[in-house]
Amino acid sequence: MNALVIAALLLVLLTVSYQVGWSRSRKLADGKDTRLHSRPIYHGALAALFALLPAIVILGLWALFSQSVTNSFILAQLPAEVAQQQPFEVQAAVSRVQAIASGYGVIGEPTPMETAAASAYASFQQLSFLGVIAAAAALGAVGLFWAQRRIAPRLRARTEVEIFVRLALIACSTVAILTTLGIVLSLLSDALRFFSFISPLDFFFGTTWNPRFQSTGSGSAGEYGLLPLLWGTVMISIIAMLVAVPIGLMSAIYLSQYAHARVRSVVKPIIEILAGIPTIVYGFFALVTVGPFLSGLGDVIGINIRATSALTAGVVMGIMIIPFISSLSDDILGQVPRTMRDGSLGLGATQSETIRKVLLPAALPGVVGAVLLAVSRAIGETMIVVLAAGNSPVLRANPAEPTSTVTVSIVNQLTGDADFTSPQSLVAFALGLTLFAMTLLLNVLALYIVRKFREQYE
Repeated sequence: MNALVIAALLLVLLTVSYQVGWSRSRKLADGKDTRLHSRPIYHGALAALFALLPAIVILGLWALFSQSVTNSFILAQLPAEVAQQQPFEVQAAVSRVQAIASGYGVIGEPTPMETAAASAYASFQQLSFLGVIAAAAALGAVGLFWAQRRIAPRLRARTEVEIFVRLALIACSTVAILTTLGIVLSLLSDALRFFSFISPLDFFFGTTWNPRFQSTGSGSAGEYGLLPLLWGTVMISIIAMLVAVPIGLMSAIYLSQYAHARVRSVVKPIIEILAGIPTIVYGFFALVTVGPFLSGLGDVIGINIRATSALTAGVVMGIMIIPFISSLSDDILGQVPRTMRDGSLGLGATQSETIRKVLLPAALPGVVGAVLLAVSRAIGETMIVVLAAGNSPVLRANPAEPTSTVTVSIVNQLTGDADFTSPQSLVAFALGLTLFAMTLLLNVLALYIVRKFREQYE
């Protein structure tokens, strides 16, 4: 209900302020837009910005600080000794009062003190929300009044709106950059803590993965060799590419060069549906269908194939990646200038010869970039390998045997009650940093190749 009220308030402010700014600018123009520096649409947009921004600031501040204000109010209604307890006990008492006020059931019978605090909290919550809404509406009205007073024929409304849009885009870009930087720094700090327990040489060049529980002051921290996990990740990715690249590339060639428009309009969306299937569904499909099928096929031809193996995970992952390669390759083939294709056909080459000797060589940089992007997607996959790879971190070359990957080990090390001061949990951050570096390098290489391709043909 509160969200609907907030949405309605912002919608009303947006509509009224835009209409006021637009109407006033049109009246000043006397029906001739040439008298205005900016078109009425920019005056309306500027008035809407002046009305919405103060309201959004008030609502944002309340969203940031409402929890702490609420907790302080509830604690003020409870005895002083409650605030002197442990933090988790204080939070439990606050949550209990909030549950009573909201009407949810609580364990045990509420005490009169809790009932009184819940009643006071309910009244405070309602009054504070109404106060915030009133303040937002009032500031929005003040902003609208100020904006409509500024409207004049020479007001550079378009310039001010464009400045705001530019600042908004810069802010969004900055948030994205800072988020990435924060992720890297958090991984790096905990990875450095892990390397204070385990030597980087033992981690990056070790061949045994056997993390063991270590009680305080005794025992061994275990063995944390990355190579078995790295090889398992690479092997599954290679199998996935062997499945995805031929099928995806051939389907892209068929859809872009051979298929009728009606066939293309039906087949391409069906292929792209594969990209929208959740990975947990792929993992379940690999576990209950593909794994037993490959195991039975191995029995028929006399090869021992485990149901949970690198082969199972790689085949299903390849099926998942097909739409990435197919769609990207289709778009890249479509960007090759038609004059090259027509010139080849005009010289007497067949359609297949034109594809093999003209289109594919011309589109090769873009296709390689698409494949590298798909490889980075395969390296970071989690749910398929968790369910279908077998979780056996042993350095082996047989794809029919179980294996493990970097992502599976991250899940295993952070599952359960993790102690983030022990190497058993901190190793997950070192693995995450390694995985981040691998995918980053692949993405940078792919973007470089694709950019080079676009510069050549656009």
